[in-house]
Amino acid sequence: MRAERLVALLFVLQRRTAATVPELAGELGVSERTLHRDLAALREAGVPLWTETGRHGGVRLVEGWRSQLDGLTSREAVALFAMGVPRALAELGLGTAVSAAHAKVAATLPAELRDQAQVVAHRFHLDAPDWFRVADDTDHLATVARAVWNQHRLRVKYQRNESIVERTADPLGLVLKAGVWYLVANVGTALRTYRVGRIAAAEELDEIFERPPGFDLAAWWQQSSARFERSLRRIDVRVRLGPRAFRGLPKMLDLDVTRDALRTAAPPDAEGWREVTLALESPEIAAGQLLGFGPEVEVVSPPAVRALFAEAARQMVERHR
Repeated sequence: MRAERLVALLFVLQRRTAATVPELAGELGVSERTLHRDLAALREAGVPLWTETGRHGGVRLVEGWRSQLDGLTSREAVALFAMGVPRALAELGLGTAVSAAHAKVAATLPAELRDQAQVVAHRFHLDAPDWFRVADDTDHLATVARAVWNQHRLRVKYQRNESIVERTADPLGLVLKAGVWYLVANVGTALRTYRVGRIAAAEELDEIFERPPGFDLAAWWQQSSARFERSLRRIDVRVRLGPRAFRGLPKMLDLDVTRDALRTAAPPDAEGWREVTLALESPEIAAGQLLGFGPEVEVVSPPAVRALFAEAARQMVERHR
Protein backbone atom coordinates (compact mmCIF):
# COMPACT_ATOMS: atom_id res chain seq x y z
CA MET A 1 0.00 0.00 0.00
CA ARG A 2 1.19 3.50 -0.75
CA ALA A 3 0.66 4.70 2.83
CA GLU A 4 2.98 1.97 4.12
CA ARG A 5 5.53 2.81 1.43
CA LEU A 6 5.53 6.48 2.51
CA VAL A 7 6.33 5.54 6.09
CA ALA A 8 9.04 3.14 4.88
CA LEU A 9 10.54 5.97 2.80
CA LEU A 10 10.48 8.25 5.84
CA PHE A 11 12.35 5.67 7.91
CA VAL A 12 14.96 5.19 5.17
CA LEU A 13 15.57 8.93 5.02
CA GLN A 14 15.96 9.07 8.80
CA ARG A 15 18.46 6.21 8.69
CA ARG A 16 20.58 7.60 5.86
CA THR A 17 22.30 10.98 5.83
CA ALA A 18 21.46 11.41 2.15
CA ALA A 19 20.51 9.20 -0.77
CA THR A 20 19.92 9.66 -4.46
CA VAL A 21 16.56 9.03 -6.07
CA PRO A 22 17.83 5.86 -7.83
CA GLU A 23 19.20 4.55 -4.52
CA LEU A 24 15.93 5.18 -2.70
CA ALA A 25 13.89 3.70 -5.54
CA GLY A 26 16.07 0.58 -5.52
CA GLU A 27 15.81 0.14 -1.75
CA LEU A 28 12.02 0.44 -1.81
CA GLY A 29 11.56 -1.56 -5.01
CA VAL A 30 9.72 1.15 -6.96
CA SER A 31 10.37 3.16 -10.09
CA GLU A 32 12.07 6.56 -9.94
CA ARG A 33 8.83 8.18 -11.15
CA THR A 34 6.94 6.59 -8.26
CA LEU A 35 9.60 7.72 -5.82
CA HIS A 36 9.33 11.33 -7.03
CA ARG A 37 5.57 11.17 -6.39
CA ASP A 38 6.17 9.75 -2.91
CA LEU A 39 8.66 12.50 -2.09
CA ALA A 40 6.10 15.06 -3.17
CA ALA A 41 3.50 13.41 -0.93
CA LEU A 42 5.85 13.62 2.06
CA ARG A 43 6.45 17.32 1.39
CA GLU A 44 2.70 17.91 1.22
CA ALA A 45 2.35 16.11 4.56
CA GLY A 46 4.76 18.60 6.13
CA VAL A 47 7.96 16.54 6.12
CA PRO A 48 10.91 18.97 5.53
CA LEU A 49 12.94 17.48 2.67
CA TRP A 50 16.04 19.02 1.13
CA THR A 51 17.09 18.15 -2.43
CA GLU A 52 20.65 18.76 -3.59
CA THR A 53 21.85 18.48 -7.17
CA GLY A 54 25.29 17.54 -8.40
CA ARG A 55 27.60 14.58 -8.09
CA HIS A 56 27.23 14.24 -4.33
CA GLY A 57 23.64 15.45 -4.15
CA GLY A 58 20.55 13.60 -3.18
CA VAL A 59 17.53 13.75 -0.96
CA ARG A 60 17.76 14.21 2.79
CA LEU A 61 15.73 15.39 5.74
CA VAL A 62 16.40 18.85 7.12
CA GLU A 63 19.01 18.47 9.84
CA GLY A 64 17.56 17.97 13.30
CA TRP A 65 14.11 16.85 12.15
CA ARG A 66 12.95 13.36 12.98
CA SER A 67 9.65 11.56 13.00
CA GLN A 68 8.46 10.31 16.37
CA LEU A 69 7.63 6.90 14.86
CA ASP A 70 11.14 5.46 15.17
CA GLY A 71 11.01 1.70 15.63
CA LEU A 72 7.46 1.28 14.33
CA THR A 73 6.71 -0.28 11.00
CA SER A 74 3.85 1.20 9.03
CA ARG A 75 1.62 -1.76 9.87
CA GLU A 76 2.45 -1.38 13.57
CA ALA A 77 1.63 2.32 13.44
CA VAL A 78 -1.70 1.61 11.73
CA ALA A 79 -2.52 -1.09 14.29
CA LEU A 80 -1.73 1.17 17.24
CA PHE A 81 -3.70 4.06 15.80
CA ALA A 82 -6.69 1.91 14.88
CA MET A 83 -7.01 -0.01 18.12
CA GLY A 84 -8.07 2.90 20.29
CA VAL A 85 -8.24 1.93 23.98
CA PRO A 86 -9.48 -1.65 24.34
CA ARG A 87 -11.59 -2.27 27.40
CA ALA A 88 -9.09 -4.84 28.65
CA LEU A 89 -6.28 -2.26 28.78
CA ALA A 90 -8.54 0.27 30.45
CA GLU A 91 -9.42 -2.29 33.14
CA LEU A 92 -5.71 -2.85 33.76
CA GLY A 93 -5.23 0.86 34.34
CA LEU A 94 -3.34 1.33 31.07
CA GLY A 95 -6.03 3.25 29.23
CA THR A 96 -4.33 6.62 29.74
CA ALA A 97 -1.00 5.30 28.46
CA VAL A 98 -2.58 3.85 25.32
CA SER A 99 -4.50 7.09 24.73
CA ALA A 100 -1.24 9.05 24.97
CA ALA A 101 0.51 6.72 22.52
CA HIS A 102 -2.51 6.93 20.23
CA ALA A 103 -2.31 10.74 20.27
CA LYS A 104 1.42 10.75 19.50
CA VAL A 105 0.99 8.40 16.56
CA ALA A 106 -1.94 10.45 15.29
CA ALA A 107 0.17 13.62 15.42
CA THR A 108 2.98 12.18 13.34
CA LEU A 109 1.28 9.87 10.83
CA PRO A 110 1.02 11.10 7.26
CA ALA A 111 -2.57 11.88 6.27
CA GLU A 112 -2.87 8.83 4.01
CA LEU A 113 -1.81 6.50 6.80
CA ARG A 114 -4.23 8.12 9.24
CA ASP A 115 -7.00 7.52 6.70
CA GLN A 116 -5.96 3.88 6.38
CA ALA A 117 -5.99 3.43 10.17
CA GLN A 118 -9.45 4.95 10.42
CA VAL A 119 -10.68 2.56 7.73
CA VAL A 120 -9.33 -0.36 9.78
CA ALA A 121 -10.98 0.95 12.96
CA HIS A 122 -14.30 1.39 11.19
CA ARG A 123 -14.29 -2.13 9.73
CA PHE A 124 -12.79 -4.38 12.43
CA HIS A 125 -13.63 -4.62 16.11
CA LEU A 126 -12.58 -7.17 18.74
CA ASP A 127 -15.29 -8.13 21.23
CA ALA A 128 -13.76 -10.77 23.51
CA PRO A 129 -16.52 -11.63 26.02
CA ASP A 130 -19.02 -14.38 25.33
CA TRP A 131 -22.63 -13.61 24.42
CA PHE A 132 -25.04 -13.19 27.32
CA ARG A 133 -22.22 -13.10 29.86
CA VAL A 134 -22.49 -10.58 32.68
CA ALA A 135 -19.13 -8.87 33.04
CA ASP A 136 -17.11 -9.71 36.16
CA ASP A 137 -16.62 -7.08 38.83
CA THR A 138 -13.02 -5.94 38.22
CA ASP A 139 -12.71 -3.39 41.03
CA HIS A 140 -9.48 -5.01 42.24
CA LEU A 141 -7.95 -5.74 38.83
CA ALA A 142 -5.78 -2.60 38.79
CA THR A 143 -4.33 -3.47 42.21
CA VAL A 144 -3.61 -7.03 41.09
CA ALA A 145 -2.04 -5.78 37.85
CA ARG A 146 0.25 -3.38 39.74
CA ALA A 147 1.46 -6.22 41.95
CA VAL A 148 2.13 -8.36 38.87
CA TRP A 149 4.04 -5.53 37.22
CA ASN A 150 6.02 -4.53 40.33
CA GLN A 151 6.72 -8.17 41.29
CA HIS A 152 5.26 -7.54 44.74
CA ARG A 153 3.50 -10.09 46.90
CA LEU A 154 -0.26 -9.79 47.04
CA ARG A 155 -2.69 -10.38 49.90
CA VAL A 156 -6.20 -11.24 48.71
CA LYS A 157 -9.54 -12.23 50.15
CA TYR A 158 -11.15 -14.68 47.77
CA GLN A 159 -14.76 -15.83 47.47
CA ARG A 160 -14.79 -19.63 47.50
CA ASN A 161 -18.30 -21.09 47.43
CA GLU A 162 -20.07 -19.52 50.42
CA SER A 163 -16.95 -18.53 52.36
CA ILE A 164 -14.12 -16.00 52.12
CA VAL A 165 -10.53 -17.25 52.33
CA GLU A 166 -7.39 -15.13 52.69
CA ARG A 167 -4.23 -15.90 50.75
CA THR A 168 -0.80 -14.32 50.34
CA ALA A 169 0.38 -15.04 46.81
CA ASP A 170 3.19 -14.34 44.36
CA PRO A 171 1.27 -12.93 41.37
CA LEU A 172 2.99 -14.24 38.23
CA GLY A 173 0.61 -13.04 35.53
CA LEU A 174 -2.88 -12.16 34.35
CA VAL A 175 -4.83 -13.95 31.62
CA LEU A 176 -7.95 -12.68 29.84
CA LYS A 177 -10.08 -15.62 28.68
CA ALA A 178 -13.41 -14.98 26.93
CA GLY A 179 -13.80 -11.65 28.71
CA VAL A 180 -12.92 -13.05 32.16
CA TRP A 181 -9.69 -12.14 34.00
CA TYR A 182 -7.68 -14.84 35.80
CA LEU A 183 -4.69 -14.43 38.13
CA VAL A 184 -1.95 -17.05 37.96
CA ALA A 185 -0.03 -17.04 41.24
CA ASN A 186 2.30 -19.06 43.41
CA VAL A 187 0.79 -19.86 46.81
CA GLY A 188 3.39 -21.58 48.91
CA THR A 189 4.93 -24.04 46.46
CA ALA A 190 1.83 -24.55 44.29
CA LEU A 191 0.71 -22.71 41.17
CA ARG A 192 -2.92 -21.61 41.47
CA THR A 193 -5.44 -19.86 39.23
CA TYR A 194 -7.89 -17.34 40.69
CA ARG A 195 -10.79 -15.65 38.97
CA VAL A 196 -10.22 -11.94 39.54
CA GLY A 197 -13.96 -11.25 39.71
CA ARG A 198 -14.12 -13.36 42.88
CA ILE A 199 -11.44 -11.37 44.70
CA ALA A 200 -13.25 -9.51 47.47
CA ALA A 201 -10.21 -7.49 48.58
CA ALA A 202 -6.64 -7.05 47.36
CA GLU A 203 -3.58 -5.42 48.92
CA GLU A 204 -0.22 -5.00 47.20
CA LEU A 205 2.55 -5.68 49.73
CA ASP A 206 6.02 -4.12 49.77
CA GLU A 207 7.74 -7.49 49.69
CA ILE A 208 9.36 -8.47 46.36
CA PHE A 209 9.18 -12.14 45.36
CA GLU A 210 11.36 -14.23 43.06
CA ARG A 211 9.74 -15.49 39.87
CA PRO A 212 10.23 -19.20 39.11
CA PRO A 213 13.17 -19.58 36.70
CA GLY A 214 11.99 -20.01 33.11
CA PHE A 215 8.29 -19.56 33.92
CA ASP A 216 6.34 -18.97 30.68
CA LEU A 217 2.84 -17.67 31.38
CA ALA A 218 1.40 -18.46 27.93
CA ALA A 219 2.83 -21.99 27.86
CA TRP A 220 1.67 -22.73 31.42
CA TRP A 221 -1.83 -21.45 30.70
CA GLN A 222 -2.12 -23.59 27.59
CA GLN A 223 -1.03 -26.72 29.46
CA SER A 224 -3.27 -25.94 32.44
CA SER A 225 -6.28 -25.29 30.21
CA ALA A 226 -5.70 -28.56 28.35
CA ARG A 227 -5.52 -30.49 31.65
CA PHE A 228 -8.71 -28.84 32.87
CA GLU A 229 -10.58 -29.62 29.67
CA ARG A 230 -9.43 -33.25 29.74
CA SER A 231 -10.58 -33.58 33.36
CA LEU A 232 -14.08 -32.49 32.34
CA ARG A 233 -14.39 -34.98 29.48
CA ARG A 234 -14.95 -38.25 31.25
CA ILE A 235 -17.19 -40.27 28.93
CA ASP A 236 -17.31 -41.12 25.25
CA VAL A 237 -20.83 -40.79 23.85
CA ARG A 238 -21.64 -42.55 20.57
CA VAL A 239 -24.37 -40.81 18.59
CA ARG A 240 -25.93 -40.83 15.13
CA LEU A 241 -26.26 -37.38 13.57
CA GLY A 242 -28.41 -36.30 10.67
CA PRO A 243 -26.89 -34.21 7.87
CA ARG A 244 -27.87 -30.84 9.37
CA ALA A 245 -26.70 -31.82 12.86
CA PHE A 246 -23.38 -33.05 11.48
CA ARG A 247 -22.82 -29.76 9.64
CA GLY A 248 -23.80 -27.79 12.73
CA LEU A 249 -21.54 -29.74 15.10
CA PRO A 250 -18.87 -26.99 15.33
CA LYS A 251 -21.52 -24.48 16.42
CA MET A 252 -22.92 -26.70 19.17
CA LEU A 253 -19.86 -28.14 20.93
CA ASP A 254 -16.31 -27.15 21.87
CA LEU A 255 -13.67 -27.01 19.17
CA ASP A 256 -11.58 -29.90 20.53
CA VAL A 257 -14.63 -32.16 20.87
CA THR A 258 -15.78 -31.27 17.36
CA ARG A 259 -12.35 -31.72 15.78
CA ASP A 260 -11.92 -35.22 17.23
CA ALA A 261 -15.48 -36.20 16.29
CA LEU A 262 -15.14 -35.05 12.69
CA ARG A 263 -11.80 -36.80 12.29
CA THR A 264 -13.16 -40.17 13.43
CA ALA A 265 -16.71 -39.93 12.01
CA ALA A 266 -18.06 -42.92 10.12
CA PRO A 267 -19.08 -42.54 6.45
CA PRO A 268 -22.68 -41.38 5.89
CA ASP A 269 -25.37 -44.01 5.40
CA ALA A 270 -27.96 -43.95 2.60
CA GLU A 271 -29.89 -41.15 4.36
CA GLY A 272 -26.81 -39.09 5.15
CA TRP A 273 -26.64 -39.99 8.85
CA ARG A 274 -23.23 -40.58 10.45
CA GLU A 275 -22.05 -42.19 13.67
CA VAL A 276 -19.60 -40.09 15.68
CA THR A 277 -18.00 -40.32 19.12
CA LEU A 278 -18.21 -37.22 21.33
CA ALA A 279 -15.94 -36.77 24.38
CA LEU A 280 -18.37 -35.14 26.83
CA GLU A 281 -18.70 -34.62 30.57
CA SER A 282 -21.09 -36.39 32.93
CA PRO A 283 -24.12 -38.29 31.57
CA GLU A 284 -26.46 -35.53 32.78
CA ILE A 285 -24.50 -32.75 31.02
CA ALA A 286 -24.06 -34.85 27.88
CA ALA A 287 -27.81 -35.52 27.62
CA GLY A 288 -28.55 -31.82 28.02
CA GLN A 289 -26.06 -30.82 25.32
CA LEU A 290 -27.39 -33.39 22.87
CA LEU A 291 -30.98 -32.14 23.24
CA GLY A 292 -29.86 -29.08 21.31
CA PHE A 293 -29.61 -31.18 18.14
CA GLY A 294 -33.35 -31.88 18.26
CA PRO A 295 -34.66 -34.65 15.97
CA GLU A 296 -31.30 -34.86 14.14
CA VAL A 297 -29.61 -36.94 16.87
CA GLU A 298 -29.90 -40.49 18.20
CA VAL A 299 -27.90 -41.55 21.27
CA VAL A 300 -26.39 -44.98 20.71
CA SER A 301 -24.31 -45.42 23.88
CA PRO A 302 -23.63 -45.47 26.78
CA PRO A 303 -27.00 -46.63 28.13
CA ALA A 304 -27.00 -44.05 30.95
CA VAL A 305 -26.85 -41.13 28.50
CA ARG A 306 -29.40 -42.76 26.20
CA ALA A 307 -31.83 -43.21 29.11
CA LEU A 308 -31.39 -39.63 30.36
CA PHE A 309 -31.83 -38.27 26.83
CA ALA A 310 -34.98 -40.34 26.29
CA GLU A 311 -36.48 -39.24 29.61
CA ALA A 312 -35.81 -35.57 28.87
CA ALA A 313 -37.35 -35.95 25.41
CA ARG A 314 -40.40 -37.70 26.92
CA GLN A 315 -40.94 -34.84 29.37
CA MET A 316 -40.70 -32.32 26.54
CA VAL A 317 -43.32 -34.21 24.56
CA GLU A 318 -45.63 -34.36 27.58
CA ARG A 319 -45.39 -30.62 28.12
CA HIS A 320 -46.26 -29.91 24.50
CA ARG A 321 -49.30 -32.14 24.15
